[in-house]
Amino acid sequence: MKHTNPSPIRNVAFASYPGAGKTTLCEAIAWTTGIIPSMGSILQGTTIGDFEPEEMHRHHSTGSALLQLDWQGTKINILDCPGTLDFFFEVKSALRAVDGVVLVASAATGYRSEMERVWDVIQALDLPCLIFINDLDKERADYLSVIEECQKALECSPLPLVMPLGAGAGLTGVMDLLAQQTISSQASSPKPHKADIPAEQRDEFHEQRLKLMERVAETNDQLVEKYLANGVLSQEDLTDGLLVGILDRKLIPVVGGSAIHNIGTASLLDAIVSFFPSPEDRAGLHAIQGKHPQTHEDIRLKGDSQESFSAFVFKTTIDPFVGRLTFARVLSGTLAADSAFLNSTRQSKEKGGHLFFSLGKKHTQVPQAVAGDVVAIAKLKDTQTGDTLCDDKHPIVFPGFQIMKPVMSYALEVKSKNDIDKVSLGLHKLVEEDPSLEFLRNEETKEMLLSGVGQGHIDVTLEKLKRKYGVEVNLHMPKVPYKETIHRMAQAQGKYKKQTGGHGQYGDCWLQVEPLPRGAGFEFHNNIVGGVIPRNFIPAVEKGVHEAMGQGCVAGFPIVDIRVTVYDGSHHPVDSSEMAFKVAASMGFKKAMEEAHPTLLEPIMKVEVTVPDDLVGTIIGDLNSRRGRIQGMEAKGHNQIIKALVPLAEMLKYAPALTSITAGKGTYVMELSGYEEVPKDVLNRVAEEQKREMVSST
Repeated sequence: MKHTNPSPIRNVAFASYPGAGKTTLCEAIAWTTGIIPSMGSILQGTTIGDFEPEEMHRHHSTGSALLQLDWQGTKINILDCPGTLDFFFEVKSALRAVDGVVLVASAATGYRSEMERVWDVIQALDLPCLIFINDLDKERADYLSVIEECQKALECSPLPLVMPLGAGAGLTGVMDLLAQQTISSQASSPKPHKADIPAEQRDEFHEQRLKLMERVAETNDQLVEKYLANGVLSQEDLTDGLLVGILDRKLIPVVGGSAIHNIGTASLLDAIVSFFPSPEDRAGLHAIQGKHPQTHEDIRLKGDSQESFSAFVFKTTIDPFVGRLTFARVLSGTLAADSAFLNSTRQSKEKGGHLFFSLGKKHTQVPQAVAGDVVAIAKLKDTQTGDTLCDDKHPIVFPGFQIMKPVMSYALEVKSKNDIDKVSLGLHKLVEEDPSLEFLRNEETKEMLLSGVGQGHIDVTLEKLKRKYGVEVNLHMPKVPYKETIHRMAQAQGKYKKQTGGHGQYGDCWLQVEPLPRGAGFEFHNNIVGGVIPRNFIPAVEKGVHEAMGQGCVAGFPIVDIRVTVYDGSHHPVDSSEMAFKVAASMGFKKAMEEAHPTLLEPIMKVEVTVPDDLVGTIIGDLNSRRGRIQGMEAKGHNQIIKALVPLAEMLKYAPALTSITAGKGTYVMELSGYEEVPKDVLNRVAEEQKREMVSST
């Protein structure tokens, strides 16, 4: 297979763990290609990739930045992704928009477990991958050692395309095994300096080039025959073999250098152009697949500009001043500025505004975007991240995102009551930008809850809320939505009698309460015979019980899993009323509850914790200390997934605890499993806390 290169476009994501240097690498690439006059600095907050104020003062990315540039006649669209797992949704969404991934590792820190999260997505999307080993200028940096670490941990086949020229502080460039020359950086110019291989390093160079040929030959029977017959591969055979191996994901090319000194960037750009697929190449290898939104028939696209228009939205930004920008990968056809199209995900018509190509926060207006382009569309009203845009005469819908579930929640307290509406509006817009956030009002606890993937995720969101919408909130741990129920059956009379100057009030009912199985909810039965309570007052009895269930007698929490039966009572022909029977029912229900051995229920979460093998014992011990019950384990690569049932009250602060225990290597997800009775010591503690809270609020 030869590289036909039908489209001079490459769409690439740069992904890594925090501190690997991918944003600095993107900065060096931008300087090398000549689109910026000088390299910016992470510490000074002057890079084109980290332009949000939250990124500039944190010195790390919180969202994917689009950098569009040219290298030797090929347009390269780079998505610079965050490294911290708090913003992993940005990584997953960016990888849906590209045809290849540059996985960055630092020679100073080596392989880190966060790379596996990215690698899993790369595997799932079947994307070609290249590894760039940064920081080869650091002391004791070992290029081949990091390659070996990645090979073992990711179970992949990395293959060096360059070797370092010098070591540590003496690093001056790289020896390019394909170009057969050295490529050095010059501090005063972004243009790489090319020269012959130094005599003292030719033996090492030839040894590594032969290893490269051997590995490439192994991917193809014809190449094996040529290599065995001639002892070498021609440059054309070597290049074509590499291309096939990379596109088939049998080989992972490796380039190294120093981003901060702009070493290795030219070789990296050459590798992206030569060995990553164009959009048409990618569509030829993996057909673009969608479904008809009405018939659900499968639709396959070739991914060229002659087809009808379709695009996938992978990012949304909303700014009070700039407005809404929708970032989309055009998968087929051509999109013109100010054109109308269909949002097939939501079945709504959209009228687009201007189209932009981007370099960080700088946007350049363009008249159109063709298949393979990544473009920002202005003024879309209903479109959100994960949606499909298409020609309304040729509808298609692509699979959306599997959104990461938030695991950390905080209750919000607005500093000024006048800002409640602004907080709600601002957070809803931030959730549109980042669907891995969740904002809701808990009807049981009456709290506004903001949920995210981690502490950094929450902190950045609140900083954006203040900067973009001018409002501040205080955070506190959310209340646990406890519930109450009963252990045994009980009966009681509720009688309400009040005499005034005119008509009085009279209601009398006998109620029986019984426990129901966990999760059964509430049942109300009418067993009145003989009309001792007229039929028209029965709904008032049920309403009175309902209202009384809102506040139990143990700690004031809602009552669940109970059956209430009204079986006797009396009425007055003049003084009885709906209000009187509602009050009587409430009185009778409360009396019966006190006799039915009431207890407290707490929410139990189904938790899955993913950690490296060597930390399993520590995590199990910690979960046990949180009253957790281990349900089992499942191996996943070099990690174990520990499954457990844990009370929500013990998980409110688990995210920072897990980060501390595992040095950031552990992750978890959780969802509600059900409710269970609390131990007696917990019941007493919660009841006391509720009493103190009620006293302090009065």
